[in-house]
Amino acid sequence: MLWTKLRRLMGALFLQASLVSVLGFIAAYIASSYVFMLIAGESELLELDNFFYWLMVTGSTVGYGDLSPTTALGKALTAIWVIPVGLSVFALIIAKISLYLSELILKGRRGLRMSQLTQHTVIIGWNGQRTLRLIELLQAKGNLSKQSIVLCVTDEMENPLPGKVDFVRAESFSHEQTMRRVNLLQAENIIIDTPQDDVTLTTALYCYSVNPDVHTTAYFQEESVGKLLQQHCPKVECIPAVGVEMLAKSTVDPGSSLLHKQLLDSTEGMTQYSMVYVGQDTCVEPLFGHFKQQLDATLIGVKSGSDLLIDLNPSLSKTVSQGDTLYYIAQRRLEASESLING
Repeated sequence: MLWTKLRRLMGALFLQASLVSVLGFIAAYIASSYVFMLIAGESELLELDNFFYWLMVTGSTVGYGDLSPTTALGKALTAIWVIPVGLSVFALIIAKISLYLSELILKGRRGLRMSQLTQHTVIIGWNGQRTLRLIELLQAKGNLSKQSIVLCVTDEMENPLPGKVDFVRAESFSHEQTMRRVNLLQAENIIIDTPQDDVTLTTALYCYSVNPDVHTTAYFQEESVGKLLQQHCPKVECIPAVGVEMLAKSTVDPGSSLLHKQLLDSTEGMTQYSMVYVGQDTCVEPLFGHFKQQLDATLIGVKSGSDLLIDLNPSLSKTVSQGDTLYYIAQRRLEASESLING
């Protein structure tokens, strides 16, 4: 009974002890066992290579039997000290390692661990099923399926998709210390989608100050707030809510909502993609024919670097230059080299 209580007390102290204290305790156990065998006159066991081997197999109760004490005192000390204390040390070390691994996993689920990802996509904000759907679309074949995703939230929650996305919980989306865990400097894309436009605005300003060159998109319910952001951060792509416009369009042209949904949904069927044109200057007409005949795709728009809007259904004589963005409908995302007419 006393020994059981002593082991429990030692276990509690061991689990709460620092790494230095644990190593000190193990060193004390090894040194005391050596001294006891020295006192007992176990000369064969005192050879260093024999001693550490014997202590490991004896303390862990494996007991191969090839080395063992031969004196009465040596056997007694082994029975009352080396084996019981050694067994406790092995058990408690395993418990300490298990506790550390459990805390590490729990930290990851709670979003308290530093993300080690690079060239990743950061989603800032939590909107329940909408955020889950966003992640599904991003990971769909042909989108960012090969790019890792970090979900950053301020809500008291755990990772909703463990194993599929990294998870970071911040005090606020502009709190420098906790936002470091997202690794914004190494990100390739940032998506800001919070329930409040003012939070989205301040978050976008913070992200822009940290990494102004990363491709950033932000969703706003009020288009005016998005326009305000673009005055200060022209590189940020602001996505306005289009519910009213979609409602009106579907009323005038029935089925428009289904059309737009299919164009945006990359998980099934034909959808809309974009690419940067890398070929020589040409006109839309040969490009349109090349896309349709060779790639089974439809070219629907062109945007040059100086244009503010996309030229939808462009004239066949419109000039397309290297660096322009092409928008098309296809079954899959095309490689930039496939847009070359003679490629």
